[in-house]
Amino acid sequence: MTQTVTRFAPSPTGRLHLGHAYSALFAWQLAEAAGGRFLLRIEDIDATRCKPEFEAGILEDLAWLGLRWEAPVWRQSERMAVYAKTLAALEARDLLYPCFCTRKDIAREIAAAGHAPHGPEGPVYPGTCRALGAAKRAERIAAGTPYALRLRMEDAIAAAGALTFTDRTAGRIAVDAAPFGDVVLARKEVPASYHLAVVVDDAAQGVTLVSRGEDLLTATHVHRLLQALLGLPEPGYAHHRLLADAAGRRFAKRDRGLALEALRAAGRSPAEVRRMAGIEG
Repeated sequence: MTQTVTRFAPSPTGRLHLGHAYSALFAWQLAEAAGGRFLLRIEDIDATRCKPEFEAGILEDLAWLGLRWEAPVWRQSERMAVYAKTLAALEARDLLYPCFCTRKDIAREIAAAGHAPHGPEGPVYPGTCRALGAAKRAERIAAGTPYALRLRMEDAIAAAGALTFTDRTAGRIAVDAAPFGDVVLARKEVPASYHLAVVVDDAAQGVTLVSRGEDLLTATHVHRLLQALLGLPEPGYAHHRLLADAAGRRFAKRDRGLALEALRAAGRSPAEVRRMAGIEG
């Protein structure tokens, strides 16, 4: 029988809040209940927003809550070569193409078209650079024009075939990544997107049960597609509810009063914070 391996993977762009506590405890309890392993991964690939002091705060807050994780702690910033190798493998199959469009270019193109289909991440990229010839691409790259690497979604779906994934609550779900359009898998400032890095890292760490907020359920369609393209194992999924305030607004890092640091300073105990997050034990 496969051992259950879960993980909590925060980005060090601010202090953890009550919603993070719920997500971390949720993953930890899944592992504990199954006699499995709980991992901590720091998703610090965005060097412009991630700070060492926030990473230190994450470790402090989780330890205060009473969580224990298996060493070592993985950091995405230390895995750039792995992501580059993965991107090269997709490029070799002609499943990626360089996109030189800025956000303003894309907005202009959409405005000129008069409409734009909306996907889970907003307006779908209109494919402006998809048909650029090899010579034109090489010329722009040689000139130092910044570019992103996009997945040829239609070709990727054809290569992978019909896919499904299983969520603990929703059951077996047929994969439909097409609404995302040609998603970005890397940018100059962020050498691997969330979609790519999380898939590669979960497989490398042997994660068997991916737990995260229900807002990321749609992203799982892209992740399952990438797993199939890269020959990676399929984990199970547990998408949990999101904590919200009385007005229905999701907790965010800007909610300083609900930061674990602030709750601790206000005299709250770990047990009280667990109860506030809706998790006993």
